[in-house]
Amino acid sequence: MNRASCVLPPWLTTAPEMGLGDRNVAEPTIRRPLPRAVSEPSTGPQRSGPRVGESDVLAALNPLDHPVCLSPPRRLSSVLSWHEHLPFAMFLIDLARPAALVELGTHAGDSYCAFCQAVSELRLPTRCYAVDTWTGDAHSGLYGPEVLENLRAHHDPLYGSFSRLIQSTFDEALAYFADGTIDLLHIDGYHTYDAVKHDFENWLPKLSERAIVVFHDVNVREREFGVWRLWEELSERYPSFTFLHGHGLGVLGVGRSLPDPVQPLFRASAAEARLLGSLFFELGRRVTLTVERERLTEQCSRVAELEAEAQRVAQVLDARSRELEQLREDRDRVTQRLRQVEAEVVDVRAAHEERARVARDVERERDELAAAVHAIHSSLTYRAAAAYWRVQDRVLPRGTRRRRAYERLMARVKARAR
Repeated sequence: MNRASCVLPPWLTTAPEMGLGDRNVAEPTIRRPLPRAVSEPSTGPQRSGPRVGESDVLAALNPLDHPVCLSPPRRLSSVLSWHEHLPFAMFLIDLARPAALVELGTHAGDSYCAFCQAVSELRLPTRCYAVDTWTGDAHSGLYGPEVLENLRAHHDPLYGSFSRLIQSTFDEALAYFADGTIDLLHIDGYHTYDAVKHDFENWLPKLSERAIVVFHDVNVREREFGVWRLWEELSERYPSFTFLHGHGLGVLGVGRSLPDPVQPLFRASAAEARLLGSLFFELGRRVTLTVERERLTEQCSRVAELEAEAQRVAQVLDARSRELEQLREDRDRVTQRLRQVEAEVVDVRAAHEERARVARDVERERDELAAAVHAIHSSLTYRAAAAYWRVQDRVLPRGTRRRRAYERLMARVKARAR
């Protein structure tokens, strides 16, 4: 295979607009050196027939003649693995214009909705069917019913008139399709060699004379992925085209009467295959950049919201800090007052103890006096004096002239005795 550097065709320099939904997001074509795996897509064996000239192949596959591949994909979920191939998926629908399309393994539905979007925009009479259990597996990861619910919310209003989501295993769904009726089959289920070979062989009788089979992950060689191995076998038996970017995408011409617009894809030379691979890598890359830009925009919006929230929180914290400072000042005042009260309590307690001591002293003195009085009352002298005083009160009653004269006399006697 010629490993000369890739030169983009003139029609690649016209930059289409890519975006999410109806958002107008334009981005120029980015010229960059491509890794070898991307710059060298391959073609399988060619059907017998007249050789199409190289310029005729590129002219026949000019994306400007199939502008549906430049339409912004309406569904871009968080499952990124198919995003780089969405432009080619819509391009292939325009080339093949299948009567019936079946996808085995839909998951979030980005690839399937791209097929449906192309059918809708081209107003084709194609019948579309997506088959999946929507429970996941070891490669995609297990998930719950919310994935199918989210897909239905997008799919049913837009494509429900011609498309059906069939929740079933691949083998169980075989009974729903007659032999020789499927023009385009996309196999993207469990990715081990045995599983994908089983799916291809089981569904092979259902394919029509115009049938094309698309395999995803033909360039993944890890975690027991075996699609690459089956792809190497099939691409030796059937016309094929291989994209190595975006985990790899293989396009296999299985039918004996392939649609004329598709045949140049399988007849492309190595140089033409490199150009086509570069083209759809760039188109797919712009989808992923759109998703990344949208993610970054959302993150920037979130950062702005967080900054505003942080500013609000800072204001609240500042107010709380002022309140806290005020509370600290109040606490200090209360603490100071409490200390004063404690000091007053100490003084009051000391005064109380002093009063208690004085009371005890007074009570002791009272007791002593009472004891003395009792002793006096108990003495002979006191009893004699008391008897004398009683006789005196009878002889000289209080308040009489005789009593007053007696008291004056006794006072003069006491005065002389001094």
